[in-house]
Amino acid sequence: MPAYKLIIFDWDGTLMDSQARIVDCLQCASRDLQLISLAEKQLKNIIGLGLREAIASLYPQLTEVQITHFADRYRYHFITANDVPSGLFNDVKKMLKQLIDQGFMLAIATGKARRGLEAVLIETDLKNLFHGSRCADETRSKPHPQMLEELLDEFGLEVSDAIMVGDTEYDMLMANSIGMDTLAVSYGVHDKADILKHKPLACVDSISEMSDWLFKC
Repeated sequence: MPAYKLIIFDWDGTLMDSQARIVDCLQCASRDLQLISLAEKQLKNIIGLGLREAIASLYPQLTEVQITHFADRYRYHFITANDVPSGLFNDVKKMLKQLIDQGFMLAIATGKARRGLEAVLIETDLKNLFHGSRCADETRSKPHPQMLEELLDEFGLEVSDAIMVGDTEYDMLMANSIGMDTLAVSYGVHDKADILKHKPLACVDSISEMSDWLFKC
């Protein structure tokens, strides 16, 4: 039996290579509202937060009404109008199926909204591989640990029964705040040096390395 009962994955930047699409949609929404254009690095840095928290971080001068308008335009571009490709990292589906065969339960803790997560789970044919999930529009955004606490409650598990896998400092901070183990990935949106500051058990450079590490844990 595995040492962990539950593996909790971040989505964007960890399982799905969606960085370019998210950045492009943020840029499109900012143009729609005639806001100042921000550097790509600034836009990448907020990936992982809930959408409202991300917008407020990027444009702190916006009112709640303006944040709502920005969010609506972002969703329009992401779901309807944007053609920047995004897809799963290589061998993600294979890895997830193997983890289930090894006896792990799988969950998602993401900054995406529920509507967005459900859409990509159906699009990628992964919906049936996850036993639970939490999204930023139904609980508190990362780095607050409420997502993880609710998943542990749902499965009746202790913190030591689960591990958080993610590509951002927000993932690491969220898990660290409740003493949950973490596995970091270096191929996502935050720099490896910044992620390592939060002392993950390991930091892997690919899905194949992630598979090898998780199968041994």
